[in-house]
Amino acid sequence: MRNPIGRFAVSLMLAGLVACTPVSENVQSASGENIEQPPMLRIAIIGDRTGGHRPEVFEDALHKIHAMQPDLVLSVGDLVEGYIEDEEELARQWNEVEAELEKFGPRFHAVPGNHDYSNAVMARIWRERRGPAYWSLVKDDVLILGLSTEDPPIALPQSAMEGHVRLQQAMARDPVGTQERILEATRGKEKVAKPGEVSISPEQVSYFRKVLADNPAPRWTFILMHKPAWAYDSAEFRELEALLADRPYTVIAGHEHYYDYAARNGRDYLTLGTTGGVWLKDGPGKVDHLLWVAVGQGEPTFSNIEIGGIFDKTGR
Repeated sequence: MRNPIGRFAVSLMLAGLVACTPVSENVQSASGENIEQPPMLRIAIIGDRTGGHRPEVFEDALHKIHAMQPDLVLSVGDLVEGYIEDEEELARQWNEVEAELEKFGPRFHAVPGNHDYSNAVMARIWRERRGPAYWSLVKDDVLILGLSTEDPPIALPQSAMEGHVRLQQAMARDPVGTQERILEATRGKEKVAKPGEVSISPEQVSYFRKVLADNPAPRWTFILMHKPAWAYDSAEFRELEALLADRPYTVIAGHEHYYDYAARNGRDYLTLGTTGGVWLKDGPGKVDHLLWVAVGQGEPTFSNIEIGGIFDKTGR
């Protein structure tokens, strides 16, 4: 089976992958009349950093994304390891990742993953550092909905949290060997179960109902979330889908640590692979990548780019 993730190619660069600040352009119609074109909006979207992270991958990805100068950088969550209530350790974890994110300033937006927002302490720290757990923004007439699948936080069994701590410790001692042992244990399995459920509050549904009513006809709508709520049979997410039914939109999630694509309701539903998080199973979707989205006139374009396929002018 071919790998579904496209290699970084010179043709993508020539098509304007590395871009300057978008501006509106004027083109002439057949009659000579000037027609204003919508600005090109370029968005880089990254996958899970944690859930057992492999060292230096995330940092390398952010360095390369910064060089590509997107207009927005979005994250599907799992930025810190979490699953603890130790505020000193949580501060250390957040300080580490936010030092890397600082280069993007207000261009960076994230939704919380289960590792970021797994208890009341972590939820409070998220709000203090990152703002609301769910949000919306409009940029160049493109609407982005930041949906939280951890609203309210979902407590895992103590055994699952202890298992995650052991995984972190093993990755710290021997990241290469630990990663290979995980892949060996899951090799041949069609599905690798992950603990937890999707949690979307009624208040969140009401919030997005109003946002959609206030923005009835943007150029495009993107729905960003951590867990792929459509795969969890979430009644609240089905309600949101019904609200979206008459507009063009794309849904983007993470959590599975494996790239996947689904066509649903005549729309694209993308589950990103990793940007440093541990790989849970082998196969073509096992990849560190970013999703590059370009929104111009008409439908957006989507390019999955392997982090290792991007290199600088020195050839490194």
